[in-house]
Amino acid sequence: MLIGDVEIEGLEKLRSGKVREMFSFDDKILIVTTDRISAFDFVLSSLIPLKGIILNKISNFWFNYLKDIIDNHLIETDIGKFPKFLKRYKDILNGRAVIVKKVKVYPIECVVRGYITGSAWEEYKKTGMIGDLKLPPKLPRCDRLPEVIFTPTTKEISGHDMALTINKAKRIFGAETVEFLKEKSIELYLRASEYAMRQGIIIADTKFEFGITDDRVILADEVLTPDSSRFWPLDEYRPGREQKSFDKQYVRDYLLGTDWDRKTAPPGLPSDVIKKTSEKYIDAYEKITGEKFK
Repeated sequence: MLIGDVEIEGLEKLRSGKVREMFSFDDKILIVTTDRISAFDFVLSSLIPLKGIILNKISNFWFNYLKDIIDNHLIETDIGKFPKFLKRYKDILNGRAVIVKKVKVYPIECVVRGYITGSAWEEYKKTGMIGDLKLPPKLPRCDRLPEVIFTPTTKEISGHDMALTINKAKRIFGAETVEFLKEKSIELYLRASEYAMRQGIIIADTKFEFGITDDRVILADEVLTPDSSRFWPLDEYRPGREQKSFDKQYVRDYLLGTDWDRKTAPPGLPSDVIKKTSEKYIDAYEKITGEKFK
């Protein structure tokens, strides 16, 4: 069953994001991950089979794997333990929904980079820097960075997130808060990256989101999914070129190869691109978790 839009009778919809629907009940939030896919700040009209379930399962895997570093927002992932009033939505929610704590999310995307690619590569070509960090000259595209770096951005409801220098982030959010978020983000990335390498995946970069609940900072949103990260196959990694990936870069590359003007809504995806994208997400799940997707 493809899931694009979700309505739950009697529940207030807090937000409909690019991929996730959020509903409020009691002091909790129900998050439903749909099969929508976004690229270049547009939500595409095409749905990707199983994508929402895969994203949810991968995120839950990482929340559990990394919970000794920092607590997270998860309350319940098993639909069999959801409140009774949600039972009639079982076919929609099964595998793609979680119940989480209400948190006040910091309006900052905590981006961590281990390799030079994407917007970081474009910035480096122009300035020799990424964020606040001056890098050695002549690094090849997609090379491993001399050190893992933290490049925060603003978190915008719509439109482009804007890059922040560390100093500007400290002025906005406070030095102590930014240092804590930086430290935890890098620690999470290093732990996950070490694990992923053993599974045959390079995590080139990723982003984390944090929030406050009961005066504690916890990990929220999604974690280390193909939507929030760049995953490359380790056995095919070659610096100096673009890499094959297990993420939605495949869709971005397809769109860039069309005559789409990037100002209007993008065209729908052909069936072969939809199928290949779904396969890439399944492949990412199986490599990360070591389990066959069912």
